[in-house]
Amino acid sequence: MESDSPPAPAPGGAGVAPQPVVGKTVPCLQSADHDDLDKHVAAGRFFWLDLEDPNDEQLQLLGSKLGLHPLTVDDARSFHERPKIEEFETYVYMVLYGVDPGATSGTPLLREVHMAISGAYVVTIHHGAINALTELRERTAKTPVRTEQFMIYKVLDAVVSTYFPVLQKMDDDIDAIEEAIIASPDEASLKQIFSMKRDLVDIRRVVTPLRDVFARDAERIADLPGMEADDRAYFRDVYDSLIRISDLVDSYRDLLSGATDMYLSTVANRQGEVGKQLAIIATIFLPLSFLTGFWGQNFSFLTGHIIDNNWTFFVLGIGLLVASVGALWIFFRRKRWI
Repeated sequence: MESDSPPAPAPGGAGVAPQPVVGKTVPCLQSADHDDLDKHVAAGRFFWLDLEDPNDEQLQLLGSKLGLHPLTVDDARSFHERPKIEEFETYVYMVLYGVDPGATSGTPLLREVHMAISGAYVVTIHHGAINALTELRERTAKTPVRTEQFMIYKVLDAVVSTYFPVLQKMDDDIDAIEEAIIASPDEASLKQIFSMKRDLVDIRRVVTPLRDVFARDAERIADLPGMEADDRAYFRDVYDSLIRISDLVDSYRDLLSGATDMYLSTVANRQGEVGKQLAIIATIFLPLSFLTGFWGQNFSFLTGHIIDNNWTFFVLGIGLLVASVGALWIFFRRKRWI
């Protein structure tokens, strides 16, 4: 008699269910003076501290609790720094930049983030809320991560990934600008081109050195004391993203330069068309003005011997005007000016 139960899978066979990856829950803190920070530091538990607009007192307190170098505390106070990685005995201090996807033209686009990274913690310091980090905190509170390196990678990736929606929007805007220039070039399109060029210059100014920093020093993070061994491809992935961002910035700068040339060329062509039309009108009226001026002088020979019948008014007066216009029209058509 056959059994209704399914056969047991062979050991090591394809029917064996994969074992779930065992991870660790990373506490996400938002205050340096919170009691939980002291507990995590004392227990040696890895945590993420995300500080938004900290004051000098909070930074001093953070430095004393984590044993940060005084130069690190000073750097955390001063923003508008160049992307960099500084290596200390037990941690590295990093300055990187993201962008604000919700920024409008004329408002600050770049978002500076300072990070202190060690085998026991990752600290992010920034001015104002950064949606990418806020969303990452919410996800991290619910989803365990495998290792400290993976958590650090997620923070870095969250900041770097903010460039892609902004650049995608720029790509769409460039297409719209080109279509608008072809349809009807105006100063609004030119102003938008210059505004986007300034944004791309700002992005390139921070992405290029940040890319070089990751190419040279990022993998040093894996060598920090207390850092669990993990795949170093995480940091290479961030480096690849920065290369892609840098390439997109250069491509969009070229496209905007092309759009500027298209605008100038289109405006020049339109001005040439207007000038040609005005020249045609002036040329048409030139013989008319000559003829009406000549016949309007009223010399006695003209009035006594030539303009002495009604037919002369129609043939010589009106007829010559019509003939001159017709002759010019034929000439312009042969030259393909009209």
